Amino acid sequence: MQRQGIRHTQTGQSGQGGLQVWVESAAGAAPVENARVRIAYSGDPESTIEELRTNDSGHSQEVELAAPPLEYSMEPDQPQPYSEYTVSVEAEGYQPVDVSGVEVFSGTQAIQNIRLRPLAGAEEELQNIVIPANTLYGDYPPKIAEAEIKPVTESGEIVLSRVVVPEYVVVHDGSPRDSTARDYYVRYKDYIKNVASSEIYATWPDSTIRANVLAIMSFTLNRVYTEWYRNDRSFGAETFSCIRI
Repeated sequence: MQRQGIRHTQTGQSGQGGLQVWVESAAGAAPVENARVRIAYSGDPESTIEELRTNDSGHSQEVELAAPPLEYSMEPDQPQPYSEYTVSVEAEGYQPVDVSGVEVFSGTQAIQNIRLRPLAGAEEELQNIVIPANTLYGDYPPKIAEAEIKPVTESGEIVLSRVVVPEYVVVHDGSPRDSTARDYYVRYKDYIKNVASSEIYATWPDSTIRANVLAIMSFTLNRVYTEWYRNDRSFGAETFSCIRI
């Protein structure tokens, strides 16, 4: 699918959506008060359209931003159904962060979580985070085909005998065959939330969103309970890893 120019899809729209920014410290997850939050179109990140400050909970005020018409997200083969914004955050004693590609849909509230790294004597360096296009709209290669039934060998892989919801999963940032790609520890709840926001639209009916989230949870837990499972003692008995999701 060919993407329209970002500037075209963000200006002159008939809808509006809300955006709120939640800022916390990467050290201890404490809220960061009085952080400076700037919002701009991703197509023109130097032109600030909103500037806010976080309160004692680390939350900015919610602002209304231009978004494409609601109907764009309800049918396939429509123009881009969301606007893309760049959120820049600065706070005393922390590394500044730029997050581009923040999606705002008409009639919905988007919450962008941002974790700031303490300076801790290090030289100040801008952290750039780019959110890729939603999988329903972006141009991505097809999923690698998998066998429906996989043998469980004796190479250390286990099938769990009880249901345990993990605290963390390990996400392999690349192709399953790419041994150079990094593995990241991600909280299970955050993983499910982030996959859902990348694969479905917040404008869909509540029952549709719930059905998709349950499917994502089922797929992920299948990886944890079968041959993709391993126990990582460094995070405690209730932490499990699923590699190459």
